[in-house]
Amino acid sequence: MEILGDRKFVEVPGTVTHELPPLLVRMSPQVRSLERVMGMAQDLVDQDGMMPLPPAPAELELERRRMDLAVNLVDQYLAFVQHWQWGNSILEWIRQCETTFDARLELRNLLRADVWPHAGRSSFVVLLEDKLVKTGGVEIEKAVGMRLTFRQPPPLKCFSDQFLIYLNTSVANTAYQTWAHMIPSPVSSLPPERFQFQVVNMSLD
Repeated sequence: MEILGDRKFVEVPGTVTHELPPLLVRMSPQVRSLERVMGMAQDLVDQDGMMPLPPAPAELELERRRMDLAVNLVDQYLAFVQHWQWGNSILEWIRQCETTFDARLELRNLLRADVWPHAGRSSFVVLLEDKLVKTGGVEIEKAVGMRLTFRQPPPLKCFSDQFLIYLNTSVANTAYQTWAHMIPSPVSSLPPERFQFQVVNMSLD
């Protein structure tokens, strides 16, 4: 094990750079109907009492504010979906990396057997961060936390405005940190200079 500063790195035998499977990810949030999502957002604004009852002359202003709030909720939901998509792709990529490691004698002993999704595989998440993968603003750990929390992204109507505006980041980060720290110490990183892979945008637009 190699120690650099406060980081511990596994020792990969040999000197070759190992090619890992490509990370296939939809970089644009995919929803079936944006119009339907907008309708759910407007219902959420009404049901959660986010708007006060105005005097009659202020009805147009109220409708404008209602629309602004709905648009904001849609933006928050699309960001949630985008993070979930990244997290789902990352977990699938980790699964493929496991297969690659298992097939190569010099890498096989670097992973310990465990129940999927293996908490020790957070080393692959750290590898993505070390390789400075361009995510378009998606936070990698939050994305994995979203996928660990939700097997599928729920429709907007299942969320409260409080979750979308205030809570989703803390929930996702807590889920990731809990998962990542389930492995016994010491937790070792994969040396980024020994691995390479491509990131492929699978979005249609």
